[in-house]
Amino acid sequence: MIEIKNSENVKEFEIFGELAKHHHEQVIFCNDTEVGLKAIISIHNTMLGPALGGTRMWNYASDMEALNDVLRLARGMTFKASISGLNLGGGKAVIIGDAAKLKNEKLLRRFGRFIENLHGKYITAEDVNMSPDDMEYIAMETKYVTGLDESLGGSGDPSPVTAYGVYMGMKAAAKKAYGNDSLVGKKIAVQGTGHVGMHLLEYLSKENVKLFVSDLSEEKAKAAAARFGAVVVGESEIYDLNVDIYSPCALGATVNDNTIERLKCDIIAGAANNQLGDDVVHGKRLIEKGILYAPDFLINAGGLINVGINYLGGWTKERVYKKTEKIYQTTLDILNLAEREGVSTQEAAMKLAIKRIEDVARVKRSM
Repeated sequence: MIEIKNSENVKEFEIFGELAKHHHEQVIFCNDTEVGLKAIISIHNTMLGPALGGTRMWNYASDMEALNDVLRLARGMTFKASISGLNLGGGKAVIIGDAAKLKNEKLLRRFGRFIENLHGKYITAEDVNMSPDDMEYIAMETKYVTGLDESLGGSGDPSPVTAYGVYMGMKAAAKKAYGNDSLVGKKIAVQGTGHVGMHLLEYLSKENVKLFVSDLSEEKAKAAAARFGAVVVGESEIYDLNVDIYSPCALGATVNDNTIERLKCDIIAGAANNQLGDDVVHGKRLIEKGILYAPDFLINAGGLINVGINYLGGWTKERVYKKTEKIYQTTLDILNLAEREGVSTQEAAMKLAIKRIEDVARVKRSM
């Protein structure tokens, strides 16, 4: 993580040092004061193919916080695409600002021009605070966009597919932890009731589980609770619940120094990106606590599978869900690999993802 005391005095080597640390290829800063656009595009790795990753719009506390976020997200997309067997690289974009106040056609179309100028090295799709309708505006200025509405030949909202992959990963983790992948009677805490969280709750409610929900918006949490018979808990209270499964489905880094000691669960399996504050430190600590972690970039890959196949060609709902269902077996394989090698599940998953990238690199060098 980049740490500076004065964001107005950023030293060049600090940023380039961070890029080199995790092997990011390129970062593009997009600025247009006339339309109010401040955005960052991060391209992490294009060895497997063009970098595909969604654009999120968020009211970051600082520009440096936005940069830290987009770098982490882009890196995660590289591993997500690799472990899912997609011929795509990892990238991500963030637009800085309050979506409710600033998001409009001119801002999105201007952002689309910046993407077009990258000539296909980065392909965007929807993410937090973005919708298929927003992708339509971006697509007016660039062909390097996917996830459009199905009526326009796109794959539509990726949230249901993301939720299905998380559900598959959660059941695989239950199989490993309990010897049976049934979730009937399990107590599950879902943090975040956005699009993905709501679809996940729908899957879980069909297995007669005891649900707890929390959200930054108390109104959203109450609506989810009323729909699925869940219990609403506070933002902080969720870390202290005595549950079987904790499912983070909001923003990342919720498994950190402050929360990890409070968790009382057997499994962590959720949709949020970058759930571990530190992959190495917190991955090991989860082993010590006996908590089974289903790596986020593996089990939340359904959305990428959906838009990735849409971009690469041959998209059908049946094909997408069939490929997403394979997350179940891959999760089991990685959990078993981690146990055999005595490493964290995060390390085992990254090892598998990196191996595919290195194998493809060797093939390309021999051509």
